[in-house]
Amino acid sequence: MISLRSCHPEQDKMKLSLLQVLLSLPLLVAVYYLLHHISRNRKKLNFPPSPCHSLPIIGHLHLLRQQPLHRSLTSLAEKYGPVFFIWFGSQPTVVVSSMQVAEECFTKNDIVLANRPKFFTGNYFGYNFTTIISSPYGDHWRNLRKISTIHIFSIHRLNLLMGIRRDEVRRLLQKLLAEGGPDVGGFAKVEMRSKLTELTFNIMMRMVAGKRYFGDDHADDEESKEFRYIVKEVTKNGGATNAGEFVPILRWTGLGWPKKKIIRLFKKTDAFLQGLIDEHRKKKMDGSEIKNSMIDHLLSLQEQEPDYYSDQIIKGLIMVILLAGTDTSSVTLEWALSFLVNHPDVQEKAKLEIDAHIGQDCLIDELDVLKLPYLQNIISETLRLKPAAPLLVPRRTSKECEIAGYHVPRDSMVLVNAWAIHQDPSLWVDPTTFKPERFEVARPGEDSRAHKLIMPFGIGRRACPGAPLAQRVVSLTLGSLIQCFDWRRVSKEAVDMAESKGVIMPKAVPLELMCRARPIIRKVVQSNE
Repeated sequence: MISLRSCHPEQDKMKLSLLQVLLSLPLLVAVYYLLHHISRNRKKLNFPPSPCHSLPIIGHLHLLRQQPLHRSLTSLAEKYGPVFFIWFGSQPTVVVSSMQVAEECFTKNDIVLANRPKFFTGNYFGYNFTTIISSPYGDHWRNLRKISTIHIFSIHRLNLLMGIRRDEVRRLLQKLLAEGGPDVGGFAKVEMRSKLTELTFNIMMRMVAGKRYFGDDHADDEESKEFRYIVKEVTKNGGATNAGEFVPILRWTGLGWPKKKIIRLFKKTDAFLQGLIDEHRKKKMDGSEIKNSMIDHLLSLQEQEPDYYSDQIIKGLIMVILLAGTDTSSVTLEWALSFLVNHPDVQEKAKLEIDAHIGQDCLIDELDVLKLPYLQNIISETLRLKPAAPLLVPRRTSKECEIAGYHVPRDSMVLVNAWAIHQDPSLWVDPTTFKPERFEVARPGEDSRAHKLIMPFGIGRRACPGAPLAQRVVSLTLGSLIQCFDWRRVSKEAVDMAESKGVIMPKAVPLELMCRARPIIRKVVQSNE
């Protein structure tokens, strides 16, 4: 029998890539003439300032070589102003780096900017643009927003699940104590990124599915590690940070995030989420459902409205919580600890506040955070300097509009550079310095002017509905770590504060610290024995 398989697979791959390029040439030529036509019309309309070096096919992407992306856009804003226009491939894009203009976008133009760009990955990880993050503005999005605010992130449900967050934080404290040795007094080296990620992932999974995925003998470690890998890949390569979203040829040739990999990762993710739903449905039928879990609650709603609360809608809600809720909180905690060891005076001041208001006889709880304004200021200053989503979530114009007096075409992507706004020297004194005191207020319960100048969770009608949960997780965890341990750097050099690329902005170098248990840690051990 004669084999039809080529003896030169590498040559075949090269031929296939060349064929794809040749087949795409008519499209590329059409895009080039479209860009040329729009460029000529820009002279007639009052478009925002724009770099003149736009190239066929890739637009201005060659100007965005500096990583991460928010730093490249900040550099361009310094040259072209707080509102400027660039081409992300064939995608017209307006970048906003001004607080005043951002407020205009989400007040005057909030409905016009209430849609999302249709990223390629949204077909898959957005369940065909039906999740609360990816869906277009309309009745479906309003229903999802209502579900989120009433059934998932309401004060009642957050209070109902407070015990989960408390238990997971205490497990983290015990793990740190075990690694550092049982004796109070000596410093021990600990790696924090994996611990903080496991903490937030376990919190989210217990709230969503009612079970832990890391650390228990019965935890599904392999399955959860694979899902964590997927979360990492999506946050690193998805959205506006991936050139493949705007230049299809990069996906076709495999130079961008290839389509086959996206589909493979999505199928694994979908199977994981469907398995969680099927497990809960089976337990519900057996009369042994997991009470108070999010899936259990959504399945009850499904029984009442089966046509709307389909498995796809439920999986989309779970997807958003696990993708957006896990890394944002763990990344913020890693940055906060990095700032604390680089500024020992701030750490000491926070410790004195906790000792004065909480003491050494009981552990801090979520309700205690209101008594700790300096702890809240540390978190606010961390979110100012290192917002987890430095470009927020991109918007898309549903029709032509004006932003800061400039004409913006329909279907333009609008990026708000929160990172640049948070370090705008016209708004902040000594903007690059870590100084929690800038958020101090004259009277308790008031917001300082500084609080009104940060937007780590977005603003407007499509701001993050999970902000209250994130604030609770970060406040309780950071307060507990300060109360129970002394922290210092591994070496005399300051902790590296370089940022890595991605939709969510992690540290480039995972955090390693020296920790020493304080006397109160014994109470943690005794209360859990």
